[in-house]
Amino acid sequence: MKLKSVVNYVLSFVLTLFLMYLAFRGKDMGQLWTSISAVPLVWSVVLIVGGIVSHLVRAWRWQYLLYPIKTNVSLRNSFSAVMIGYLVNNVLPRVGEVVRPVAIGKLEHISRSAAFGTVVLERIIDLITFVLILLLVLFFYASSFTQLFPTLAHVEWVFVSGSALMLILCGLVFFKPEFVFSLLRRVTAFIPKNVRGPIEKVLDSFLTGFGASKHPGNYAMIIVTSIAIWVFYIILMYLPFFAFNMMGAYNLDFSSATILMVVSGVAFAVPTPSGFGSYHFFTFFVLSRLFNVDPVIASSYALYTHSLGFISTTVVGLYFLIKDKIHIATIVAEPNSMIA
Repeated sequence: MKLKSVVNYVLSFVLTLFLMYLAFRGKDMGQLWTSISAVPLVWSVVLIVGGIVSHLVRAWRWQYLLYPIKTNVSLRNSFSAVMIGYLVNNVLPRVGEVVRPVAIGKLEHISRSAAFGTVVLERIIDLITFVLILLLVLFFYASSFTQLFPTLAHVEWVFVSGSALMLILCGLVFFKPEFVFSLLRRVTAFIPKNVRGPIEKVLDSFLTGFGASKHPGNYAMIIVTSIAIWVFYIILMYLPFFAFNMMGAYNLDFSSATILMVVSGVAFAVPTPSGFGSYHFFTFFVLSRLFNVDPVIASSYALYTHSLGFISTTVVGLYFLIKDKIHIATIVAEPNSMIA
């Protein structure tokens, strides 16, 4: 393993410990356990099943993104690769994105580099969608955020303009990808050659992945499944409100869950394994400071929801890792070498 990778993992571990400390400092763990243990078991089952279904929808969308490479990728195999990727990300942040194409390459006998291009495509679609949702949330619920950040009250127009630009970008990327990437290539012409090469390689992989949009049915399903993924994420933030009896006491509703989902999305972008620390801190901060939820309930919510997601992805990922005999040791040792 390269020294740079070791340093990154060490820094990620230190950041995780620091954020966990911030999230739980001054908390009585006995009170947290009492709060969590009072949640009926049925909610744990519902949330675990809901989380797995959301991953299944992601695997379903991946089938359509893989269509230009292979037209009949099985849902079972795409789901296996997705869950193995989550399993690895639970330990080593971002490495799961490298393991996924290797896993699907073995299971479906397709090019790993081509499959990696679809993973890049998927992440950019998610990023564009997430930024659009973020801007809309900041616009429609600006009054909530101004309690924490008063300066936001003066820049609401930025969120409206940003939302409009993101919608235009989505349309251009899906309907005129060649035009978008021709502009990007003109921009990369001003970048040094040693940096330009890898960027252009990613752009080529991304453009190839958008071959799926040339098939009208696939294009429609990519949109439908993308929307479904984010709706599932919001629902999975919403249902625990009932589990902790937070609805009436704190006037939380579906819009509250949408705000919390956006914040948790930012938390998972922090380079910590499976959002450890970052998810707990951001979720606690929003619940306690923005919605005035009791600190014990807010911490319990964060710990409970994250634990369910971590345990379910770990168990299901391990099952497919063993069942499909995916060997990831060499991938983790030299992740860049596996994309070829």
